[in-house]
Amino acid sequence: MDSYDLIVIGAGPAGYVAAIRAAQLGLKTAIVDKQWLGGVCLNVGCIPSKALLKNAEVAHTLRERGREFGFSFDNLQLDYPAAVKRSRRVSNRLVKGVGFLMKKNKIDVHMGAAKLAAKDTVAVTDADGSVSELKAANIIVATGASAMVPPAWKVDGEKVVTYLEAITQEKLPRSVVIIGSGAIGVEFATVWNSYGVDVTIVEMLPRIVPLEDEEVSAELAKAFKKRRIKMLTGHKVEAVEAVETGVTVTVSAGGDGKVIEAEQALVAIGFRPNSQNLGLEEIGVQIDERGFVEIDERMATNIPGIWAIGDVTGKLMLAHVGSAMGIVCAEHIAGRETVELDYGMMPRATYCQPQVASFGLTEAQARERGREVKVGKFPFQANGKALGLGDYAGWVKLVVDGKDGEILGAHMIGPEVTELLPELTLAQMMELTPAEIARNVHAHPTLSEALMEAAHAAEGAAIHM
Repeated sequence: MDSYDLIVIGAGPAGYVAAIRAAQLGLKTAIVDKQWLGGVCLNVGCIPSKALLKNAEVAHTLRERGREFGFSFDNLQLDYPAAVKRSRRVSNRLVKGVGFLMKKNKIDVHMGAAKLAAKDTVAVTDADGSVSELKAANIIVATGASAMVPPAWKVDGEKVVTYLEAITQEKLPRSVVIIGSGAIGVEFATVWNSYGVDVTIVEMLPRIVPLEDEEVSAELAKAFKKRRIKMLTGHKVEAVEAVETGVTVTVSAGGDGKVIEAEQALVAIGFRPNSQNLGLEEIGVQIDERGFVEIDERMATNIPGIWAIGDVTGKLMLAHVGSAMGIVCAEHIAGRETVELDYGMMPRATYCQPQVASFGLTEAQARERGREVKVGKFPFQANGKALGLGDYAGWVKLVVDGKDGEILGAHMIGPEVTELLPELTLAQMMELTPAEIARNVHAHPTLSEALMEAAHAAEGAAIHM
């Protein structure tokens, strides 16, 4: 039986980062995964989807904006299978990189299905059915989450799909109904619409991207309408059925129902934790009614030596949050000084077109909590770099405490706003105010000037607006 200081179950962004940090701190570490290094994110999620979105951006420019940029085509041909193949190459390159990092940090990799045989023992069943046991004083559960699909909706991988099938399929559907308008829903809407697919989004809540600031939802809806993406908000999906010609999706709103026909339906309504069949309940690990593993601020469960990080905890189901949790967890296990994570201030990024980025409280949430709110807002229409790019929809919005200048949140929609987040999250973490952001000289012309201008606006002294 191999013995370690730490065994990590799950090799996604939470798990492999935790393993690397633990190894850096001198812990003898092993990692176990039943399918792939890099997890969903690198293999069939964050990374390949961003490659597809880049192809989609180019396709949209060629199809819809050639006249604006001064070029034309007699017979434009768009090769979607080539885009998918490129996304697989990007993914495979990063996955190989994770394998290299495991070797570099002397982390043992065990491929197979893991189950806790005891609070210090992990049984690993490999593809041949052989079982080996690993022992460690500490075990981190980082098994992630899977697409949530109601039992009545039969995913067949062809007519009814989840992100897993959608990200790798090379056939482009002629029409698609996307159920759910979170990040996955609006990103696939962007990709498929860019290639000329007839896209309909169905969202049960009153607005698309419902967890974002209300103004962001309205701005994105306006942009999607311009791109001829159909949106049915406030509609509940009653049934999804595969038929000979594709799918029928039955929806209802206010007692009225209708049937939407399409070639394919994408189910993107959320995720459920991968906490079953791991032996957690047998050794007494507390799991809530939704299946999420309960942890404290150290990432520790109620059983000493058993820890959990990432999507399986349900704290905030984002790859970068899982990675941050992994580092903090490894440092606690190694007895090193570390930090306590503030999940409410974690950055959130959605790579639709236009992009959406945010953190912290929305304006409505801040007012509901009784805060005296100031808002600083600046449109990309007044930003020289955005105008030069020909991509100037949207704006930057800062939500600030009117008494002490504390940054309560930021909400952005527009060109590359996902890249603008770190300045603002760093400012919030270091307790900087908009006045200090405004005084920080930003290079011209850059998109980041919109942050400076929004900060000036929050101080009541907007320069270019």
